[in-house]
Amino acid sequence: MAVKPAGKTRREFLTTTGVAAAGVLTLGARLAFALPLGLPLGLQLFSVREMLAKDYEETLKQIASLGYREVEAAGFYGRSPAKVKAAMTAAGLSCIGAHYSFDDLNKAFDETVAFGHALGLRYIICSFPGVKDPSRLKDHSFRTQVQSFTLDDFRWNADRFNAWGRKVKAGGMQFGYHNHTMEFAPISGVVPFDELMRLTDPGLVTFEMDCGWVIAGGGDPVAYLRGYPSRISMLHVKDFKPAEAPATAADPPPAAELGRGTVDYRPIFAAAHGASIRHCFVEQEGFDIPPLEALKIDAEYMKHMHA
Repeated sequence: MAVKPAGKTRREFLTTTGVAAAGVLTLGARLAFALPLGLPLGLQLFSVREMLAKDYEETLKQIASLGYREVEAAGFYGRSPAKVKAAMTAAGLSCIGAHYSFDDLNKAFDETVAFGHALGLRYIICSFPGVKDPSRLKDHSFRTQVQSFTLDDFRWNADRFNAWGRKVKAGGMQFGYHNHTMEFAPISGVVPFDELMRLTDPGLVTFEMDCGWVIAGGGDPVAYLRGYPSRISMLHVKDFKPAEAPATAADPPPAAELGRGTVDYRPIFAAAHGASIRHCFVEQEGFDIPPLEALKIDAEYMKHMHA
């Protein structure tokens, strides 16, 4: 089912101290019962990538102290599955899935599946698509890639996703795709995100919809949740500051804490109630204040959001 875009219109480091254990339990208990979709509060760990690189185990504990209970990885910082699992357990976190770019999956797909299986992941997510013929790119910057995707590229990605999805499923996990912005600008009248939906096997490929990127790309998350209620199983939640210049797929607005930006999540969460959402992850990719302070604001927003 095709969904017509709505036509509306990166990712710093500072550390803060932890929270007292009693406060952690209280916050965690409140969050567990007050989140808009009745799901555990999740965080995409790309949000704290610099902190993880400096002190992996302590950063995970600080994340849990804010009430986050599920996480998605975006790198494992040289740790084995056993060490990652031990760190997650010590922090009281569940690592649900992990993000990999198309290029990273293409280079080491079997090893990635084996790592995920050993870690006990539920999902392996392609976080950014590939270009069929990289030799035609003048460089490999984010901007160049975003502006260079063709329908043939997206169709080629869909074929690879189906093949990878079959292998990931055989490994006891689910393969998924996480959108950015460029999937929502029509190419010759075809919306790439709809084409990915059309060409991927629902039994092999699920979708993690990044609501903020949908909006920045000119799409409507509500329409997609209603149009594909069984294909989207995870959400990313992010917010943006008002842009001084019109946002484009290659130039999205700067990041903001949830509730302090331009995205109204009430109708999005209301539509999500009619879909098949199993996990919901906060992701903040840039900060004007210490990351843990920002992520606490994000957690409080989710705690008080009702849809």
